[in-house]
Amino acid sequence: QKAFLASLMVLATFMTACNAQCYAITLDNDQGNVHTQCKDINGVTHPLNSKWTNSNCEECYCREREINCCSLVLEPVGFDAKCEKIFHKSNCSYTVVEKNNPGKSCSVNTWVL
Repeated sequence: QKAFLASLMVLATFMTACNAQCYAITLDNDQGNVHTQCKDINGVTHPLNSKWTNSNCEECYCREREINCCSLVLEPVGFDAKCEKIFHKSNCSYTVVEKNNPGKSCSVNTWVL
């Protein structure tokens, strides 16, 4: 029974940590027609039911009536107030450094998706 409770606790923690940041973009209604492609925020056209990673490090899906996108980046949220997070778009990652000494890394105890 202790093992079962421990498993539930781990699962609950995992589910909380995996609360991805997602959003949907509703496609314009072309006289009620179902879309066969999607145009993303950068103007790039994607086929229906396709998946791609956009320039904001988000994975997107083209659906009949909307585009769904979710962040792929773990974001640091649990760190000391003397520190700041810096996003690196080139490799879709964050580093956390001291505000007054950017050459010094800070420890992070909580990350969210």
